[in-house]
Amino acid sequence: MPIVERDLGELWLYGWVFAAFYIGTLIGAVIGGNVVDHVQPLGPMLLGIGLFVAGLFVGGLALNMEMLVAGRLLQGFGAGVVPAVSYVVVARGFPADLHPRVFAAMSSAWVIPSLISPLLASFIARHVSWRWVFLGLIPVTLVVTAVGAPRVAAVGRGSNGIEESGAQTRSVIARILILAMAAVGVITGLGMDRVALGIAVAAVGAVVLIVVFRRLTPEGTLAFRPRLPAAVMLRGVLTYAFFASDAYVSLAVTSVRGMTTTFAGFALVCSSGSWTVGSWVQARLMQNAGSGPVERRHRTSSLLVRSGGTLLAVGALGMSASLSSGVPVWVWLISSTTMGLGMGLAYTTISVVTLAEAEVGREGEATASLQMSEILGVAMGTGIAGAFVAIGDRMDASAVMMVLPIFLVSAVAALVVVCGSTQLGRPD
Repeated sequence: MPIVERDLGELWLYGWVFAAFYIGTLIGAVIGGNVVDHVQPLGPMLLGIGLFVAGLFVGGLALNMEMLVAGRLLQGFGAGVVPAVSYVVVARGFPADLHPRVFAAMSSAWVIPSLISPLLASFIARHVSWRWVFLGLIPVTLVVTAVGAPRVAAVGRGSNGIEESGAQTRSVIARILILAMAAVGVITGLGMDRVALGIAVAAVGAVVLIVVFRRLTPEGTLAFRPRLPAAVMLRGVLTYAFFASDAYVSLAVTSVRGMTTTFAGFALVCSSGSWTVGSWVQARLMQNAGSGPVERRHRTSSLLVRSGGTLLAVGALGMSASLSSGVPVWVWLISSTTMGLGMGLAYTTISVVTLAEAEVGREGEATASLQMSEILGVAMGTGIAGAFVAIGDRMDASAVMMVLPIFLVSAVAALVVVCGSTQLGRPD
């Protein structure tokens, strides 16, 4: 992204390249998760992949930052459908005692891409063109689709009827569009030139967002009610804490510490690799706890999420300190690794809790709420962080002052995860 920004300009839209993707993902995830409860998973999955490919095409050919943002929005629509469908495929295709291992395996599917892609993307952007970072993914996506589609086609439809699906989906579409517009309002308001108007726009957006979010999630989600509601809320706060920082590592290390995008890519590799390690540690601990009483499983899930939140807070504070030239630059790598490990412990644990607590036949609805909370957390995290950058750019602030609030707010969000994790260890 630092290379893209130098080519297309318009630093104030830097955050929207991330936020637009996740706002699109938010819409796709909720609609896809609700629809897949009533149909075979293959159709929604193919539609999502088609939209994803179209977004890659638009992004790769972008003539300006606005066009890139539009491509990312379209790409996000497709990217939101596929994970929601995947969760339901797991629920219908694997017994419950294998869910921790399956989710760990799904996380491991990120291993090779996450270890190769950041460095490869940096190389392509510097020596070929950043456009091929988008366009080059199209044939890869099509090959993966050809391999996976026959397997997904073997999974049956849900137990609910098509008529119910139509009525429910129309209601969900209306609500999720309002939610997305409210999120856009918050992010836009925070970055507006006219401060008073911007605060008013952000406040109205925040109120609407809270009201709609409450209606689209299990009762008690905002209050961290034990087990399923708490899991849904924790996922959103967790992803805010991680991705708000992660998305701005490249900008921070290049603009503040003067490092190359290759170094930034290596920092992202560290966080991705440790995320996978944490996922497998989680799988082993949750599997061991699964053979004992239910109270033990609850305590283990609470401990894992609390540990993950703690590691996220430590990593975010480490990144904040690393903005100073007096701190060795390799501290960035340690901080990224720490944050990734924390995500590995907490993220997959929340997925397991959600499926364990979901009603039979309504797994798609529960996972749609989880995905919505997750993606909203990422969208708000990257968008609000982008607003910090836009405000700093408008005020001609130093690069340090543009990005420092991003990492400090991430640390605060991580501490909220630590506090809220206790609700996973309590009975419903």
